[in-house]
Amino acid sequence: MYEPLYSDSPLQIKNKIYIFGVHPLHNPKLLFKVYQPMVNYINERIQGSELRLEASRNYASFDKKLFSRYFDFSLPNPYQTVIAAEKGYKIFGKMGDDENFRGIILVRKDSGINEVADLRGKTVSYPAPTALAATMMPQWYMSQHGLDVNHDIKNSYVGSQESSIMNVFLGKSAAASTWPPPWRAFIKERPEVAEQVEIKWQTAPLPNNGLVVRDDVPQTLVDAVSKIIFSMHDDEDGRKILSAMELSRYEKANDATYDGVRQFLKNFEAQVRPIRGLKND
Repeated sequence: MYEPLYSDSPLQIKNKIYIFGVHPLHNPKLLFKVYQPMVNYINERIQGSELRLEASRNYASFDKKLFSRYFDFSLPNPYQTVIAAEKGYKIFGKMGDDENFRGIILVRKDSGINEVADLRGKTVSYPAPTALAATMMPQWYMSQHGLDVNHDIKNSYVGSQESSIMNVFLGKSAAASTWPPPWRAFIKERPEVAEQVEIKWQTAPLPNNGLVVRDDVPQTLVDAVSKIIFSMHDDEDGRKILSAMELSRYEKANDATYDGVRQFLKNFEAQVRPIRGLKND
């Protein structure tokens, strides 16, 4: 028989949990180290709701969750951002510092590689097929400099930014693609890598990673989270968190912000290779 429970203290209503997914900028351990402080910062400043950070093993896992609308809030790369907008997510912000959102191509200093053509017949490592700055933009750069990236080189998708860098450091690939923030973070931890590996080429920039929210998340919460994120650079604690991300600020954005990305993707698919429907294993 049912018996009611009684208490002398008020009933504690648990916060509603909202999942915040960050695309594989880093391996999961490092991603939590860098992004959990931001989630904590937000949670300390909102009431009745709680964000919970979720990492993904690789791009394939993240894409599956994002495109099936699993995440409530997310920080996807610009390619994933424009696809998410087609899946019922709203673009409400982005990382600032667009000059950082560019591809870089690394080689060993002793490689003897001086021209893009010197990569012909060699292996180039990347995090994943749909990594925009760290894969697509370098492949576009090589294509624009005379390489057929589908036939002239061997493309090795190794799962993470760190793995891509380590492949060239260890000599498993002749070149490695990544983008500036993970490169700078990596060589802080492994300065010996910078002694032997250098940035050989870099691409032009595109708009940085987006902030998206699923269209059924309450607007009051979106407004509260937005206000917090967009003002992080105004206080010392926020600036420390941003510094670990190699970032000066987050800023407002909308669907039109990513029109240049849409045009890049259209050109890339027409001239380099297809990207939609890829499996990123």
